[in-house]
Amino acid sequence: MTTSLRDLFRYPIIQAPMAGGPGTPRLGAAVTDAGGFAFLAAGYKTADALRAEIAEIRALTSTPFGVNIFVPQHVPVDGDALQRYRERLTPEAERLGVALGDPVWDDDQWGAKISFLLEDPVPVVSFTFGCPDADVIAALRRRGSLTVVTVTTSEEARLATAAGADALCVQGSEAAAHQASFDNGPARDVGLLPLLAEVQSATALPLIATGGLMRGADVAAVLAAGAIAAQCGTAFLRCPESGTHRTHRAALADPRFAATAVTRAFTGRWARSLVNRFLLAHDAAAPRAYPHIHHLTRHVRRAAAERGDPDALHLWAGQGFRQAEERPATDVVDRLVRAARAALGRAWKSFT
Repeated sequence: MTTSLRDLFRYPIIQAPMAGGPGTPRLGAAVTDAGGFAFLAAGYKTADALRAEIAEIRALTSTPFGVNIFVPQHVPVDGDALQRYRERLTPEAERLGVALGDPVWDDDQWGAKISFLLEDPVPVVSFTFGCPDADVIAALRRRGSLTVVTVTTSEEARLATAAGADALCVQGSEAAAHQASFDNGPARDVGLLPLLAEVQSATALPLIATGGLMRGADVAAVLAAGAIAAQCGTAFLRCPESGTHRTHRAALADPRFAATAVTRAFTGRWARSLVNRFLLAHDAAAPRAYPHIHHLTRHVRRAAAERGDPDALHLWAGQGFRQAEERPATDVVDRLVRAARAALGRAWKSFT
């Protein structure tokens, strides 16, 4: 077993999983070959699709990589509120010529994915939306995989530490896409730097920092604050190796979209998106119901993407999205590394 997460990468730059398309094997291979580390996203994929992506990234690179899995949460849902939301969204579907999906719960093939990763281990397995049972973490460790649990509070950090995680990914509220909270309760609004301090008081585990990190100076800041690496997602969304849909990709550079907000409108779980018409129209009415609303809106979102309609699409983006550039992933990693070194050097000179 690898004894240290830090042994797996040359530079402390980690590409976030980015489920739903952007995080491709090609992107992961480019990032790891450039000296960083990358996660493949297992979320929203079948176990067979995950198997194929792992085979693809292994064919592209011999460098280590990780896989991120959604931890299923089966929590009560207000059926009446969900039905009202369905009725509210019917005109959206009709406008795009599609039917709404069935608002059902599923576990995203949790058991099949864990079984596969025990059968064919990868260097790192990370988890989002909760902490797996200690026996799952122990089984992965016996197969040689390090485990990382994404946390948004100090209490979540304590739970993950007690379960035996090897490291934690600390997600600040600036982050793009879904908040990784264990309970899908109130939206988290603690920024990354204060959250890092809180989590450091709760655990001695190595910490990966994520949330709005776009520049080398951001990387330097979280390293100075005690993280072993910076995890970036939005910074890679416009790379040619990413699978970001063309409609989403264009919106990131479109001056009409000037801000981000956290909403349940698209999936029933808090997630940070560019503010568009759909978000403004439906945010207040969206109930806490994940993955039910994800399935309800999926055909609408897919049709909007294909028609080039960014106002009905989930446009996941972190708060620093304007700094995302259309350049190869190797260039993104190189620029982050060089700028982080320069920022740390300037800071050091201030004390000498």
